Order: sequence, then structure tokens, then C-alpha cells
Amino acid sequence: MKFRIIGIICGLAILLAESVSAQKTREVPKPLPGSRAEIYKTIDDVKLPLHIFEPKDLKAGDKRPAIVFFFGGGWNGGSPKQFENQCAYLATRGMVAISVEYRVKSRHGVKAVSCFSDAKSAIRWVRKNTERLGIDPDRIAAGGGSAGGHLAGALGTINAFDEPSDDTSVSALPNALVLFNPALVLAPVEGYKAKDPKKLAGMENRMGVPPHQLSPYHNIGTQIPPTIIFHGTNDKTVPFDSVELFTREAKRKGNAVELVPYEGQGHGFFNYKATKIQAFTDTVKKMDAFLVSLGYLQGPDTVDAFVAEIQ
Repeated sequence: MKFRIIGIICGLAILLAESVSAQKTREVPKPLPGSRAEIYKTIDDVKLPLHIFEPKDLKAGDKRPAIVFFFGGGWNGGSPKQFENQCAYLATRGMVAISVEYRVKSRHGVKAVSCFSDAKSAIRWVRKNTERLGIDPDRIAAGGGSAGGHLAGALGTINAFDEPSDDTSVSALPNALVLFNPALVLAPVEGYKAKDPKKLAGMENRMGVPPHQLSPYHNIGTQIPPTIIFHGTNDKTVPFDSVELFTREAKRKGNAVELVPYEGQGHGFFNYKATKIQAFTDTVKKMDAFLVSLGYLQGPDTVDAFVAEIQ
């Protein structure tokens, strides 16, 4: 009997140790290759990490430009891994590049409005920690694809939906936007005939708030950060004419927004694929040129050498 009790106690101790170990693993997420991870937000029992890709010569107190990427996935799924290669490249060019985990419906049961609140929290965390991270607080770009492009675009146009725990004295407004097939029109627009009206009709359930409140187009002001948009003309998920609509209205109000069309390309054309590298290479080159034009990067791009190394 004594040995049985000892065995039970040992078993319980092992289970407790495994539970503690698992908890620690959840608290310290595994970073993407070439990055390190930090928690930028804890909400309920969810710890949200961001993956930080740093230049090799970075030191605290530097004032490097930075870019914060948000993955796509319809506010339902997706992974920070989507922008791993863009981040790795920009780090070789001297930027601090960050890929963010945010809450999504499939993993956390949230609507798009919570995704956006997380995006605002991420930008605020980065700006609040610029001294330690070696980042210039006035040169923080936001980027993303599809739903992540929506989040970045919304950061540049929408002031509402702050997390109650956020320090709102820290700005969540990026200094530039780099958008890949972004969803920018999420509610009906007078005179605009949506190619798939059912998608717009179902947006309220996905947004968690009236869709126009989360629609970048419906919140265009006169102070959108300098923006570049990469979009395929054959995109069936986010129609090309919707970003044309956004671009026209943004320019009409005096904003610097550039739309770069990719003829015949569909949704997600820019993603890295070793067997289909041309679009990835071209969008990264044009992203580099855009960042050079803003003074974030200097000199000619090194995209071809980077791609040759990772293939």
C-alpha cells in the first residue's frame, strides 16, 4: 500500500510538472525562424506574441525604421508566418520588421472588431517600446494582406475601437502603409455595384459592429499615411475595382495613395512560393522602392540576392 501511495504521488508530481511546462511553453511562444518573440498583449487567458526580425547590428537606442505586418485569413484564421520572408528581407536592409499574432474567429471566437483592437494594441506596444527596440517612433509602417491588409488600412483611417486596457496617449496611427490585396470596402457604397453583393451583405455578422464603422473606404479622411497597394486584377476574393474605388476617393481628398496593379493575378499572388517566385520578388522590390522614397531605406535593393539565398 505504501509503495502504491508513493507511486500515485510521483505520478501526480509528473503531471503537475508537465502542466507547468506546458503553461510556460504557452507563455513563451516559439518564434518564427530568424526572429524572437515577445508578448504585446494579454487578454483574458490569451497571450498574443509578435515576432521581431532585427538587423544584425541593431542596438538599443538606435532609431531604425520599422514595419509591422498582419497576416490574412478572413479574420478567421491565418498565421504570422505569411510575412516571414518579407520581414527577413527588410531586416537585412536595416529595418526592424515584425509579424503579429492577433485573435481570430477560429482560434478565439472573436469578430473582426477584436482583430482590429489587437492591431491597434500591437502598434501602440511597438511605439511605446521604441527606445528598447531601437526603433524610430516616427517611422513605423504597417502592412498586411487581405484581412491583414484591412487591419493595416483601418489603422490609417479609423480612430475607434481601442482596447480599454490600452494607453491611448500612445498613437496607434502608422506612419506609412504597405497593403497587399487589402479588403478596404466592407459596406455598400452609393453608385458602386459590388461584384458579389452577398459578401457585403454578410459583413455585419463577421465584423461584430455595423460594417461601415470598420470599412476603411467609409472612413477616409485627409491624413492617411503614405500608402502603397499591391493588387491582382483577377482577384475573386477582394475585387480589384474595390481598391480602385478606395484609391480614387483617397486621392480626391489629398492623400498620397499609390495602387500597383498586377495583371491577371488572383488573391494572395504576392505570397512566397519557391516554385512561383516572380510576383513575390517584384512586390518586395516595389515595397523596397516605396520605403526608399520615404527615407526608411537607402541605396539599391538586394532582393535578388535574398531570393537566391532562400530558394
